[in-house]
Amino acid sequence: MLSDSSLSSISELVGLSGTGEDFSTPLMYKFLLFILPAPFRVFTNIHYHGLERIPKKKSMIFVANHTSHVDPFVKIIAARRPIHYLAKQEHFESQATKILMKSTGQIETTRENGAKHALSRAVDVLDSGAAIGIFPEGTRSRNEKAPFLQKGKTGVARLAARFPNSSIIPLSIIGARGFMKPGSLIIRPWKRIDIYVGMPITFAEWVSSPLGGDLDDEKINKLLLEDEKMKMDKMKIIFRKLTDQIIETLRVNGAP
Repeated sequence: MLSDSSLSSISELVGLSGTGEDFSTPLMYKFLLFILPAPFRVFTNIHYHGLERIPKKKSMIFVANHTSHVDPFVKIIAARRPIHYLAKQEHFESQATKILMKSTGQIETTRENGAKHALSRAVDVLDSGAAIGIFPEGTRSRNEKAPFLQKGKTGVARLAARFPNSSIIPLSIIGARGFMKPGSLIIRPWKRIDIYVGMPITFAEWVSSPLGGDLDDEKINKLLLEDEKMKMDKMKIIFRKLTDQIIETLRVNGAP
């Protein structure tokens, strides 16, 4: 494992800071999470595998493949706690969905500044000890047939590096398209969905593993001596490698 000093240095190199605004989960979200999971479990054909792997407390990052609008809900039910998502701007434009997004503390990603402000708000969420939900592919898969899994965007790796001791929880969702087809609001609750929870890992564990970042304190010290461009280039390589391995974990665990 890297020393706390090395982990702190990597966290700073990420270049992500919060907005300075406090974050807390809205009471409406807590109320909905209290009343909705039970009927959701009773009246749907959804099966969870490996729920015992999800930590009970502390900040964490939930990652999953994305093929249906139902995916955020099955992640929340799996977590048994509020999850705050980086959501597309379009979800905040319709009055009906805007109310839902705002009342549950979801994070708007706007076209004007891309994901920059959204990631800053995600920092606020993790700083508060809450959970962030990310679909590393960036959007719902547009593929008409399998394989649906797409190349991941590195925002998830940047957040993980910024919070090196927060667990990354991979969830592979299988069958969601049959439950709720893309572009449709019709739910077919008899259609089976399986959610496989992978082994949690922190950035701190990954970055020092020979199968992961393969870095030690000496390598980090050398990295810190590089010029700014070289440091950023090497950090981008780290972010890409972690993101690719997250996507591969989702695939190996069954994500179509």
